[in-house]
Parts: sequence; C-alpha cells; structure tokens
Amino acid sequence: MAKQPMLKFVQIDRVMPEKRAAGDRKEDFDEIYAEFAAEKAAEQASRCSQCGVPYCQSHCPLHNNIPDWLRLTATGRLEEAYVTSQATNTFPEICGRICPQDRLCEGNCVIEQSGHGTVTIGTIEKYITDTAWDKGWVKPVAPAAERGESVGIIGGGPGGLAAADMLRQAGIQVTVYDRYDRAGGLLMYGIPGFKLEKDIVQRRNDLLAEGGVEFVLNCNVDAAKFEEIRAKHDAVIIATGVYKSRDLSMPGSGLTGIEKAIDFLTASNRKSFGDAVEDFDSGRLNAEGKKVVVIGGGDTAMDCVRTSIRQGATSVKCLYRRDRANMPGSQRETQNAEEEGVIFEWLSAPKGFTGDDKVSGVMVQKMRLGQRDASGRQSPEVIEGADYVEDADLVIKALGFEPEDLPTLFGQPDLPVTRWGTIKAAFETGETEMEGVYAIGDIVRGASLVVWAIRDGRDCADAIIDRFNAKAAVAAE
Repeated sequence: MAKQPMLKFVQIDRVMPEKRAAGDRKEDFDEIYAEFAAEKAAEQASRCSQCGVPYCQSHCPLHNNIPDWLRLTATGRLEEAYVTSQATNTFPEICGRICPQDRLCEGNCVIEQSGHGTVTIGTIEKYITDTAWDKGWVKPVAPAAERGESVGIIGGGPGGLAAADMLRQAGIQVTVYDRYDRAGGLLMYGIPGFKLEKDIVQRRNDLLAEGGVEFVLNCNVDAAKFEEIRAKHDAVIIATGVYKSRDLSMPGSGLTGIEKAIDFLTASNRKSFGDAVEDFDSGRLNAEGKKVVVIGGGDTAMDCVRTSIRQGATSVKCLYRRDRANMPGSQRETQNAEEEGVIFEWLSAPKGFTGDDKVSGVMVQKMRLGQRDASGRQSPEVIEGADYVEDADLVIKALGFEPEDLPTLFGQPDLPVTRWGTIKAAFETGETEMEGVYAIGDIVRGASLVVWAIRDGRDCADAIIDRFNAKAAVAAE
C-alpha cells in the first residue's frame, strides 16, 4: 500500500520558518522570516487534512486552491504547485508575506479548530513562488493573439496590476497610469521592507512590463488627463486606492511633530530606495532619538511602531482605545512588535496634545469597554479622573484612510459615489454608471486588504474581457 503523504498533523507539529532574533532584525529593514527548506516545506504541507469542505479556501477572498497546492508541495511536485497557486492569485508570493492569514485561511483551518495548530499556509505559499522565481518557472505574459482593444488603468497598486495581468493574458493592450515614480502603490511605499522587501514588488512590475504592460509614471490625473485617458482607451479602470488620512480634531492637534502615518511610511520607504527625502533628512519624518507615540491599532499602526524602532527611536508606544482582543491589526504583527520593544497602551485614547509650537506629549484618557451592543461589540467608555500625559517628541496618526474626492479631482461630477465618498460600482464587475468606466479595490470597498484588491482586479478584468467579446460577436454578425 502506498504511503499516505497527507494528514500528518497528528504526528508532526506546526512549525514556522525560523524568525530572526529581535535584537538583530530591528537593526535593519530586511524581512524577519527565513525561507523554508524544501524538506520542511513538504513536511509542513503534509499536515493538511485534505478535508472535504476546505474552509481555508472558502475564507480566502481569492478562493485559492490551497489543499491542492499543499498536496503537490508535500509530494515534491513543486512546479505544478506553482501553476495551481498562480491560477487564482496574481501575486502569491506577496500574499504569502502580507496577508493576515490568522484572520483568513489559517484562522479557518480545520485542524486549528481541533487543537493541532493550523497548517502554515502563508509561508508555504511564499516558498512555492519564491522557488518558482529561482527556478525560472515564472514567465512574462505571452498571449496567444494580440487584440486591438485597450484599457487604461488609473492606479498601479495591487488591484490595478492584477487587472493589467489578466487583461494582457487575453491579448488586450494595457496602460497603467500612476502618480508615483514606481508602480506598486502601498506595496511599494506603504508597507515596510521587513514585511515585504521591495525587490519582490519590482520584479513583478518588470515582469508585467516585459509582458507588454505600458507604465506611465509620475502621472497626476486631473480633469484634462482623465478625459484624455478615457478618449484613448476602450475602457478605464479606476484603481487609485484610498490615501486621505483620517484626522484628529482636538486641542493641540496643529502642533508640529504630529504626522500622518502614510507620510511617515512613504518617507521611510523612499529612503530605503536611496532617494533624497528632505522631510526625513531634516528629522521631521525620522524617529531617530525620539520618544514616539503611535495612535491606532490596525496594521498601519503596527508598520509605524516597527519602523520607528528600526529608525532608532528611544521609546515607542502605541495607544489603542480597545483591548488586545479587539484590535483590528494582526496578532502576529503585535507579537513581533512587542518582541522588538514596542509598548502597547491598551484601552487608551488621546484627548489632546501638549507643547508650545512643537508637540511634547499626548494627553491620554483611560478607557473601559462598556456593554455589548446589538452586534455584540463593546464600545469604549472614558474612565473619569484617569487621564495622564504621555511624553512624545513625535506622534504618528494611524487612524485609517478615506477616499479622495475623485469626482472633483477628475472633473467628473457624474462619477457616482456613496455617502462615504467611495465610488459606487458593481462589486462583481467593478462597472460604474459611466459608460466604459470601472472601479476596483479600496476606492470601492474603503480601506481593505491587498488580497481583496487582487480579487477585484481579476474579476473586473474578466468582466471587461466578456464585454469586449460580446461586442466583437455582435460586430461579426
């Protein structure tokens, strides 16, 4: 009888790739996890129970064929595992690094629920595609035939790039317009290198360019440019993301030294490229030698506190108004931050800032969680008389993001938006009420996950291909 290659979760414990020591990793911006060796990847993949209803797959926004590529990895068929992984995910090595697997696939693993520890899905996903790059299995798009239709994509983040890849596979001509000097959006400028090294993103950009995607960078789209793009292409996809930072309106909020998370992270990432960054070199967006307080509890806040540690802050504290169990950020990232020296002040919220011209402290009010509402969520309540001042030389606001006013920026008052300012579009196709104009990702959903942007980009590309095919069929009659 052939040896059973799977269901080894009873005999084999869950193991993550070796993590660099906190004292070493906080000295640089390199990724903190080592790669799995081939034997260890196969061993960990073999823990999959191959359950009849794969909850890992159903809780993945892309519905990746996770059990299939785990089995292929466990049996040494790695190139087939890569083909299977790439079939549903444009950027598996990126998702393997930055997806919050503990809230998605791994968090819904059947053997996790039975107490055996989840399969390390994300690290195996990363291993498969990193190996594919090393072996030369990753190839640029080579469509069977070129088509005459063209699509303009405004925004070179994960959603726009996923759509570009799918459209080029169908032979459609694609141009990506991006405001930055490098494509990738938050993958390039928002997420720090210790979670996603930038050569990982750049090699995808290079592959898309080699496959025929045209990039127009340093391109700010205004009313005239939007009309030009719309006239040039048969369809337009708006994939700008959401970049307007939520703000605080309270005493002292105008003091210098209070900065937006996106500005802080972008400056740090630009510096890692070797760019001249005046606001970093002047010290404004540099945490070196400073007492840093970050306000917020999401993944962006985790990026800010861990970046501050690496820049040489003397202390880093994170204020969050709920407790650890209710924070929106990844628990894995919180643990990594604590290992690196970040102090979390749970149930703490700012009520103002101290200082003359420059911030010197955050006025903090202590909170408690009140009664549960109809949804079961507990709202924070202020504990009277428990206020204190937290010393700070640099305060970073990581409060989330909102959409920019695109109808005004693009000079398109008829571009439909919701009451939250996001573009009103069909979720399954991205189609808007404007003829030939689509919208995907965070500009439709609000601030969300990279994996959802990839899903939206792929779905929108499919819808556009279907539309072009239908028009071609009518024309041929």
